[in-house]
Amino acid sequence: MSLTVNRIGGRIGAEITGVDLTGEFDAQAIHDAFVEHKVLVFRSQHLDDEQHQRFASIFGELTLAHPTVPSVDGQANVLEVAGGEGARANAWHTDVTFVIAPPKATTLRSLVIPPYGGDTLFSNTAAAYADLPEHLRFLADRLWAEHSNAYDYAEHPQFRSSEAEEYQKVFESTRYRTAHPVVRVNPDSGRPNLFIGNFVTGILGLSRTESRDILRLLQHYVTRPENTLRHRWQVGDIVVWDNRSTQHYAADDYGDLARKLHRVTVAGDVPVSLDGTKSWILEGDEATHYTPRVQ
Repeated sequence: MSLTVNRIGGRIGAEITGVDLTGEFDAQAIHDAFVEHKVLVFRSQHLDDEQHQRFASIFGELTLAHPTVPSVDGQANVLEVAGGEGARANAWHTDVTFVIAPPKATTLRSLVIPPYGGDTLFSNTAAAYADLPEHLRFLADRLWAEHSNAYDYAEHPQFRSSEAEEYQKVFESTRYRTAHPVVRVNPDSGRPNLFIGNFVTGILGLSRTESRDILRLLQHYVTRPENTLRHRWQVGDIVVWDNRSTQHYAADDYGDLARKLHRVTVAGDVPVSLDGTKSWILEGDEATHYTPRVQ
C-alpha cells in the first residue's frame, strides 16, 4: 500500500492511510501533510511507547513528558492522559504555552476509550486569523498576551474536587509566566496564527476586563464550526497536531467511564510576532529540563 492523505475537514485535518508506523514510512510526506493539514489521524496503529516515541521523533527532538507533571514510569518522554477528575482538558487550549518555547507538535495515542463520548476537538488558528475583519486583525497584530500555568482550571465551584485541587498543585508546582504574541508566525508554513487559548491570563497593558472582552472576541473566531474538527477515538489511533497552529478541547461527556491515552510532544521554537519580536519570560526559567530552547 502507498501512503495516502485523505482530507476529513474543510479547513483542518486529514487521515493518513497506507502506512504502518511500526515499520518504514515516508517521514517527509507525513511532515508535509502535518504542516498543510495541521491535524493528522492514523487509525489502527496499536503502537507501544517506544514505537510512539520513534514516530514522534520524525517531527523533531522530543520534550520530556511535561514541565511539572510526572511522566509514565520508565518513559521520561511519555505523559499519561487519563480521565480522572482534575485532569480533564475540557477547555480550548494549545499545549504548554506557558513556557518560552512551547511544543512544535503533540502526538496522542489511544489505549482505553469509552464506548461513547471522550472525543477531541481541534481548531485551525491560522484560518481563524484569516477570518478576522481587517480592523480587528490590525489590533490583534499588535497585542501580547501573558500565558501561565497558574490559572483557574475549574472556574465553577461545582466542578471542584479534592482530586482536582491536588492535580492543580502539581501542575503549578513551578510557576511559569511568559509573554507571547497574540499573532505568531508558523516557521514552517509562514502563516500567521492566533496564539491564545486557556493558558492566557491577560493582555499586556490592558485591564482584566478589557483583556477578557478582547480574548472572548478573538476566541470566537478560533472555535467557529468552519475552523474545527471533531475526532472520535478508536483504540489504536494515533493523532498528531501542529501545536503552533491549532487549539484543542477534550470533551468531558463520558462520566465515570475509563479513558486513557499516552502523549508525546516535540520540542518547539520561541514564538515570533509579525514584526519579528520574540517571546520573553515574565516569571520562571527557560524550562530547559523540559525542552531545549531553540534560538
